[in-house]
Amino acid sequence: MKMERKERKNMQMEQLDQIVMPLLEWYHENARVLPWRQNKDPYRVWVSEIMLQQTRVEAVIPYYERFMKQLPTIRMLAECDDEQLMKLWEGLGYYSRVKNLKKAAQVICSEYEGNFPQDFDLIIKLPGIGEYTAGAISSIAFEKATAAVDGNVLRVITRLTENSQDIMDTKVRRMMTKELEKVYPEKERGDFTQSLMELGAMVCVPNGAPKCEECPLNFLCGARKHQTQLQYPTKKKKAERRNVEMMVLILHYQDKIALRKRKEEGVLSGMWEFPNLEGRTWENMAQWILERNIVVDGMESEKELSAFLQNIKKGKKKHIFSHIEWHMDCIDLICDSPGNDKELVWVTKQQLEGEIALPAAFQKILK
Repeated sequence: MKMERKERKNMQMEQLDQIVMPLLEWYHENARVLPWRQNKDPYRVWVSEIMLQQTRVEAVIPYYERFMKQLPTIRMLAECDDEQLMKLWEGLGYYSRVKNLKKAAQVICSEYEGNFPQDFDLIIKLPGIGEYTAGAISSIAFEKATAAVDGNVLRVITRLTENSQDIMDTKVRRMMTKELEKVYPEKERGDFTQSLMELGAMVCVPNGAPKCEECPLNFLCGARKHQTQLQYPTKKKKAERRNVEMMVLILHYQDKIALRKRKEEGVLSGMWEFPNLEGRTWENMAQWILERNIVVDGMESEKELSAFLQNIKKGKKKHIFSHIEWHMDCIDLICDSPGNDKELVWVTKQQLEGEIALPAAFQKILK
């Protein structure tokens, strides 16, 4: 059994040894023209890789161009006002990514005089940078033999070598990364990294049948040979998302709308939101309003206000995160008084549009 495993591993390595030149030639002829590929400045590479996590290339391009126009240097990112930064990121989601971008920029300015570190071991210590991102920056910006193994690359490699191991297993990913790094060329290492990404994104695609007739590695691919492409990659089934029922209040007072900041933990930590309560208990919502001395239509009793809330027309919205799903009943209320809750901040519609970053979940309610 050990001999079989060893022979199989040697066979897989022989396949990997043969991918370099075909991939580079294909990439030079077919690579998409993307704004972050204009040069190999590590700052540009870094920002693009963070934006591209869990976001489609087409969606990222306008955000990336706007971000780089307003914050063209690491130092400008490090010194950027938090509200401006969140507004630049608005719509991309996963706001912890941009918070870590700023933290990392501050570390680079304080510890490396604003110069991006070149060593993989230093890059991976920066906030928000994992093995994939560190590998991408090291190879693309600094021509190091460091693989960047993401879902696209894993799909290419597992199909090529017919590897049925669970790609969600960190040990498996690290093993594949090491095996890939052994075949890195002496030159054009950044292009080789990007060629693997490009092949997975454009040919060995994640949804639907791969475009094997266009693939420069089709003569090597075990899955194509045995028509087993859709069996790879193998990944453990994700846990089901948890449903959360919520009531969301859009409170209007004169020409302003009430917002508050979320706690510095959990989903959308520290972001702006409309006031909301988990669950769908009208008595609790009425109590919440009255406790803050917010006056709605002159009502002062919890029973009267609760009955009023139940009879108001409600908008229903759903927002899906990776691990939870929000089901929101949204209620528009005109207030006679803004109350005395110090957590509530009353803002104009102009401020909402131009200054304040509102997460996509709450943007849906505005629309």
